[in-house]
Amino acid sequence: MQFLSRWDGQRLSTTTRGIPLVDGLAAEDVGSQRWSPSRGDLALPALTLDEAAFAANRDLFLKWCASAGVSVAPHAKTPMSPELARSLRAAGAWGTTVANIQQAAVLLASGERRLLLANEIGGLAAGRRLGALLGAYPDVEFHAFADSPAAVAALAEAARIAGRRELSVLIELGAGRAGARDRAAIEATIAAVLAADRLVLGGVATYEGAAATPDADETMRAIAVLMERTIETFALVRGAAPQRPLIMSAGGSAYFDIVARALAPSAQADGNAGVILRSGALFFADHGIYALAFAEVDRRGGLRIDGTRHSAVEGFRPALTLWAEVLSRPEAGLAIAGFGMRDASFDQGLPVPLRVFRDGIEQPGLAAALAVTRLNDQHAFLSVAPDSALAVGDVIAFGISHPCTCLDRWRVILGLDADGVVTRALPTQFG
Repeated sequence: MQFLSRWDGQRLSTTTRGIPLVDGLAAEDVGSQRWSPSRGDLALPALTLDEAAFAANRDLFLKWCASAGVSVAPHAKTPMSPELARSLRAAGAWGTTVANIQQAAVLLASGERRLLLANEIGGLAAGRRLGALLGAYPDVEFHAFADSPAAVAALAEAARIAGRRELSVLIELGAGRAGARDRAAIEATIAAVLAADRLVLGGVATYEGAAATPDADETMRAIAVLMERTIETFALVRGAAPQRPLIMSAGGSAYFDIVARALAPSAQADGNAGVILRSGALFFADHGIYALAFAEVDRRGGLRIDGTRHSAVEGFRPALTLWAEVLSRPEAGLAIAGFGMRDASFDQGLPVPLRVFRDGIEQPGLAAALAVTRLNDQHAFLSVAPDSALAVGDVIAFGISHPCTCLDRWRVILGLDADGVVTRALPTQFG
């Protein structure tokens, strides 16, 4: 089945945020326009991807994974960009992670052939939907989570509908979110897989981020317990499937180092297992929660690559920038910028002013005295120093916090080169 992007044969126009042309142009011709957001060439607000930063983050993390003895299936839910998913796999990622059947459909249609569905799918109706999807892609390597006999039954229905000889099931244990909570639930789930036609045990899975609390020490204790439970569950699965290659999967973007240290030795000792991380947001980094997470990684010893310590804070570079124009200076100490909750993440921190441009020329010092205080749907409220020279029409580059809940607001991300010029349009497919 040949993938056809929804942008193939279509023109991008002002109906897509960021694109300034009423008549539009073919997506593949965006780079030839040489647009610069700092000059106000785009229809602001716009979201851009620093191509060099993304590539550097990718290369750094994949190099660390190789040194740590783990692999990664980057979570596609962060950008839902088939093009970026392909680029990560081409650079050495093990495969791709998705969160639900719709995301699986997007990535399968784009040509991906090794997926982790890192979630339970629901009941029998969902099983029939997944089965119809998998039936169209008989060559895909597919692994799905189950934390109960009911979840196993849904996957068995999917395998039956798809006509698959076998479908791999990862036993999920958890804390705070989905996942079997005790040994009895784990054993019941394993038994259900063994009793089902067309299903095979593929390994174990968990998500340590769901064990996090506001207290850092308590979080470390909770994750340590979860890792111990993961290793114990792996032993149960190995006992039930003594010959199969198995997966141990965990690892969001905040505690990947802890996961690798905990699980990689068990996988290596087994000799027929591998650790698959599912990190996604760290390829984009940010100026908020992941900047803080990388500082914590450094406090835990940093990134060890072939015996050498590297700083996560210095190594991972924020790749996303939100660009907006100053619309109003209605009173002293206040500026209104042209973006809002429809454009930026705000669930784990407000955007951060980074640079200010006027007619494409940076205005030194202006951004340091600005702060976003709140958002409306389409407006950002900025506190401004009383003597600030910030003016209507100035373009502000903002850093964001939490890439996942920023990217899903955009149909198109615009790539930027080292000179701040648009290189390409990257469509997202969140549905």
